[in-house]
Amino acid sequence: MRILFINSVCGIGSTGRICLELAQKYEAQGHTVRIAYGRSDEISDDAKRYGVKIGNRADLYSHVLKTRLLDQHGFGSAYATRRFLEWADKYNPDLLWLHNLHGYYINIQLLFGWIKKRQRMQRKQGLPVMEVRMTLHDCWTFTGHCAHFDMAGCNQWETGCMRCPEKRAYPASILLDRCRKNYQEKKTLFQGVKNVTLITPSKWLERLVKRSYLKDYDTKVIYNTIDTEAFQPTPSDFRRKNHIRKSDVMLLGVANQWNETKGYDIFLDLRKKLSLDYKIVLVGVTAKQRKALPKGIIGIEHTDSKKELAEIYTAADYFVNPTRQDNYPTVNLEAQACGTKVITFPTGGSPESAMPNGIVTRTKDAEGIVEALREKQYE
Repeated sequence: MRILFINSVCGIGSTGRICLELAQKYEAQGHTVRIAYGRSDEISDDAKRYGVKIGNRADLYSHVLKTRLLDQHGFGSAYATRRFLEWADKYNPDLLWLHNLHGYYINIQLLFGWIKKRQRMQRKQGLPVMEVRMTLHDCWTFTGHCAHFDMAGCNQWETGCMRCPEKRAYPASILLDRCRKNYQEKKTLFQGVKNVTLITPSKWLERLVKRSYLKDYDTKVIYNTIDTEAFQPTPSDFRRKNHIRKSDVMLLGVANQWNETKGYDIFLDLRKKLSLDYKIVLVGVTAKQRKALPKGIIGIEHTDSKKELAEIYTAADYFVNPTRQDNYPTVNLEAQACGTKVITFPTGGSPESAMPNGIVTRTKDAEGIVEALREKQYE
């Protein structure tokens, strides 16, 4: 069987690593596998054998411009997509597995036109119809603009988007608001595909899908997994090096990008509410953020080393995830695999990935975390 994955990145980032692990799994079973990607020129060494690049930097930047000015994310990269689809016709996949289609790299109108045309032709000729799987890592597929809407408290996606409250959020538009037309066009494009299964990494997202215009498709929950050989209890001298005493309580946060969505401000608020016996460590901060951190917060810039992350997870007493919108964060899984208790907000699919032993706060603020820590003291 010939399998073709399509994702914004290949071998890097959470979705890129998921695609790579799937590719390796299916290749080991004897299948031919390729991963088409377009967002980044970066690609991990072990992913190079699978990678098929869609477009170039000029295509990417023109798609960004179309998004920023015209709010037409997913409707750029026409030339790059046509060239890619010419290659895909020759590759002739039996299984097309779609992951993140946003990311300024592919034209969904051309892509889904190709999928439907190909399936019609196969049915007409009495050939097996190409199987399509779509793994949804967020909500972009069934909204007129945004990838997440929890922070905005918006439910327009259930009936038809208009006047988007998240217009300036990813994928940001600084000029036009085209969410109403985007919604209608995406609804038309994404409906009507044959032999398709939607995959969600959380029951929370599956419930949303069943309320959206994708509700008639078969849906399957497949939880994301992690590398448990890398993420396991890993002793180190991290606490000693960072002057964290045995009697101190180490609270850890990890993110690829620290901002309000990930709860960066919550940690700053926690620092004010907790005594200095609580030491806060944030992994993934920028150099600018690191310099601005108050006393009692240790900032560590981004690391791609799983071993280093496992050491930090293991050193912590609690992994704190105050995310305000998320699907199924694997950082919760990584922390637990290293033997560290998770405290998370009741947000999206985060409670699901914090189970069975995680702590879900009652409120989505610093006080909710403080309350959870107090309750643990008296257990």
